[in-house]
Amino acid sequence: MKGDGHMIYHIVTEAEYRALSDGQQYLPSGFAADGFVHCSPAASVLPVANDYYAGVSGNLLLLEIDPDRLKSPTRYEAAAPASDGGTSHLETSPVFPHVYGPIENAAIDGVGILEKGESGYVWPAAFVPLAEFLARK
Repeated sequence: MKGDGHMIYHIVTEAEYRALSDGQQYLPSGFAADGFVHCSPAASVLPVANDYYAGVSGNLLLLEIDPDRLKSPTRYEAAAPASDGGTSHLETSPVFPHVYGPIENAAIDGVGILEKGESGYVWPAAFVPLAEFLARK
């Protein structure tokens, strides 16, 4: 696992990201209900992926976000777990970053693909710039 401790991460299916990004920013489908965008510190990414995305098919993206480049405020708060997921991620961090507004493309430092290994998801081998990722079909 990598991650410099400063970056925060958001997990999203490729289909949802492409459907809900307007080319300038992305706002997940759960924002209206939650009031914020769920993000994770690096240490929590894989447990969150395994807790909530185990049954997902298709590409699962990991957005690497620089919180200093977000226009929306980021608050580190107690976890807000969904009732339909696991709880292993709660052991990895006492607080999680919640972004109270959209994720601007300019704040996304890179995009990685989370792939499933034998015992769950594994950290992406590489992150590519968002523009490069979006240019792929």
